Amino acid sequence: MHVRTRKVALIEGATAGVLFGTASILIKTLQDLDVFSITFWRLIIAGISLGLILIVLRKSFNFNLVRKNLKDLFILGIFLSLHFIFFVSALKDTTILNATVLVNTTPIFSAFISSFLSKLKPSRLAMAGLTVSFIGVCVIAYAETMVANARPESFSPSLKGDLEAVLAALLIAFYLNYGRKIRNQMTVFSTMFSTYMLEAVIVGFVGISTTSKMVALPGKVEIFFPLIGLGILPTAVAHTLYFSSLSNLKSFETATMALLEPIGATVLAIILFREIPAYLFVLGAALILLGVLFIVKEKG
Repeated sequence: MHVRTRKVALIEGATAGVLFGTASILIKTLQDLDVFSITFWRLIIAGISLGLILIVLRKSFNFNLVRKNLKDLFILGIFLSLHFIFFVSALKDTTILNATVLVNTTPIFSAFISSFLSKLKPSRLAMAGLTVSFIGVCVIAYAETMVANARPESFSPSLKGDLEAVLAALLIAFYLNYGRKIRNQMTVFSTMFSTYMLEAVIVGFVGISTTSKMVALPGKVEIFFPLIGLGILPTAVAHTLYFSSLSNLKSFETATMALLEPIGATVLAIILFREIPAYLFVLGAALILLGVLFIVKEKG
């Protein structure tokens, strides 16, 4: 029987953090679709992807366990689906920079929630890592602000979008703290497959209730492919690894791994758009990696 270790969980969390960097870029290419349509199809594609993996690997869907834990999965689905809705909406209402930085306040929220609800207080080393990493994110944000100010045509931030990003951070913090309780009760594939499908239903219902419109179909080829990428990379792969890492990490530790997102997004921007980051980015990235290293050195 394979025994999971903290090292495996850290690798999962770090991989998820880097892949999260693809989300904002892909969402920004889907301006023709509304928030609920993007989120709905993102979840459907993620669910189908995990379903195919379960079939190919001949893994059980564990329907009995799903039925037994349906209430917990539904609550988990509410937290994550609302997180997706608010984050996608934030990217439509504010800059990628603001949305990415503000959603990365998750470790702070998660640390407070786990301290009050689960009595899992971060150690001094963990708090130092969390603080240093977040300072690194802020340094990157400052560097990117300098670049953005040099572009008059750049998209301006808005208070509405910024608040949506903060709400997205708070929701994912609750998701991680609640998810940690049920992570070891089911296999990760069956848990996330069920959660993604439940989330799609929730998003569809909320969308119809809010807009009185059905979810739109991606009609153009140039929309279809980024949507598939969004459903697979930062969702089916990254969020599944993110949840899986909760087996051996505290919720705020998993959340800290997501601070690698700006690094992933910047590397992708270099490859795809040949956008060379400001020199301060190197300092910010180094601080993020140093903070993550503090978390890695934790004994768990």
